[in-house]
Amino acid sequence: MVVVTLQRDKCIGCNYCVELAPAEFQMSKKDGKSVLLHATDKKGFHTLKTPDDSIYEECVNAQKACPVKIITTKKV
Repeated sequence: MVVVTLQRDKCIGCNYCVELAPAEFQMSKKDGKSVLLHATDKKGFHTLKTPDDSIYEECVNAQKACPVKIITTKKV
């Protein structure tokens, strides 16, 4: 199981996450911030839980590239 979390409110719209993990992230046309696809929102934390381990590496790369460190990725 892979769990990816995005603190969307703190996003600065740099687009690194979309470049590194386009299947999981996209930029919002409304406010220019990142959107974690298929995630649930709970108090500003957008969380995606999936049994698909194939997304782990690209999400970790997006996490490392994020200049404001608002993405977390872990295997549980």
